[in-house]
Parts: sequence; C-alpha cells; structure tokens
Amino acid sequence: KENCRPDGRELGEFRATTVNIGSITTADGSALVKLGNTTVICGVKAELAAPPADSPNKGYIVPNVELPSLCSTRFRSGPPGEEAQAASQFIADVIENSQIIEKEDLCIANGKLAWVLYCDIICLDYDGNILDASTFALLAALKNVQLPTVTVNEETGLSEVNFKQKNPLIIRKHPVATSFAIFDDSLLIVDPTVEEEDLATGTVTVVTDEEGRLCSIHKPGGSPLTGAKLQDCITRAVTRHKEVKKLIDKVIKSIQPE
Repeated sequence: KENCRPDGRELGEFRATTVNIGSITTADGSALVKLGNTTVICGVKAELAAPPADSPNKGYIVPNVELPSLCSTRFRSGPPGEEAQAASQFIADVIENSQIIEKEDLCIANGKLAWVLYCDIICLDYDGNILDASTFALLAALKNVQLPTVTVNEETGLSEVNFKQKNPLIIRKHPVATSFAIFDDSLLIVDPTVEEEDLATGTVTVVTDEEGRLCSIHKPGGSPLTGAKLQDCITRAVTRHKEVKKLIDKVIKSIQPE
C-alpha cells in the first residue's frame, strides 16, 4: 500500500545495477553484472568447427547458465537443476528471437569453417531475478568479444589464424530483460529479490530490443495477467532498456583505448 518494499525500494524501482566488462582475460569476451546482491559473470569462448550440415553458412551460439552451490544454499553440486536448465533455455530463446547475432556472421568459409561461441553464464551470488542479470551479462560479454581473423588456405584447405588482427562481433540487436513478480493478479513489482520471488504468486519476464520491439515474454505459470497489466510491464521494460543500454555504452567507452 505504501509503495515501499523491504529493502526500501519503490515497487517499480530496480536495484543498483553495475557492470564490469572484459574482466576475465582468458575469455574472448566477458562481463560481470550485479543487480543488488545478485551477481552473474558471463565468459564467451570462441572455437572453430565445421558448420552444421543443414545450414552450411551458419555458426553456433551455445549458451549455458550455471547455478552452482556456492551462489545459494538452494542449489546442490552436480548436474544442472531445473532452474538452471530453464534459465539456459530462456537465454537460448532470447538469442534466437532477438537475433542479437546473425548466425551467418559466424561463418568463415561456407560449408567448411565457422565460429562456435560458448557463452557460460555463472551465478556467483543468487538473490533473485537471475534472468535479467544473465541477459545483461550475455549482451555485455558479446559486445566485448574480439575474434582473430581466420582465412582458409585454398591450396591446403587448412585454416590460418591471425591473432594480431582482431574484429569485434557484429551485434545486430540489444535485448534487455525486465522481470516482474506478480502478487495476486493486482500488484506488480519489478526486479524481485529471492524473498519476493518466493512470496510471489507468479513472475513474468519481458525482453525488448532498442527499437522497443518485443523479443519474448516468459511467463512460467503462476497467476494470470490482464492485458492492461502486461502493457504496463512492456512500457516499464522499454524504459529499463534505455537505462541498461546507456550503462553498457558508458562502460564500453571507458575501457576503449584512446
């Protein structure tokens, strides 16, 4: 009623968001994102492989979200649990639907050679809203990727890699996720903590791109949402997109060599 939450935020207010880009030197691109206490790191590793037989002009993007036992007492060591699998699938859908990267751009030589981007997203501290943090970390890490120039030698058929000449990925779209917790159909709060997620009767995640277009809406069951409420969510998501994009641009600009 008072438009106030346990941590002092208003219902429509995000936690403090920070991003650190390029912090893992062993990866081809990386980013660390914090949403309040929720901390997620994404590392991208690029490898060379033969393109898929059915689409010889495409490369691969393989996302994987890990929720290790170190990030929360609710997770066990071992194979990925349900939530980690659902998060990985969500990220795969976002990559596919938003066309953040055209898979054709990852092809080096038609039918012979293509890039595989392994995007590992690991949660270091779990305090709710893992999907927003993961999407943000993925986008920031992909924008940080530098791939060496690769050519296929016509005579030998072998690939030649030039590490001196590196090129950034072509990022076609910038998808940003905005998650809401639903309380009894009537109340929506943005960027829920773990406590709020556990108490909520449902959650919904809206993913938009820089043109304000919808990339996906992820609503795993829970209480229903009226059209008007969903419209509110989309409007808030579009605003959030601008905030996130501004933050990424600022950080990238600050790390670029003069």
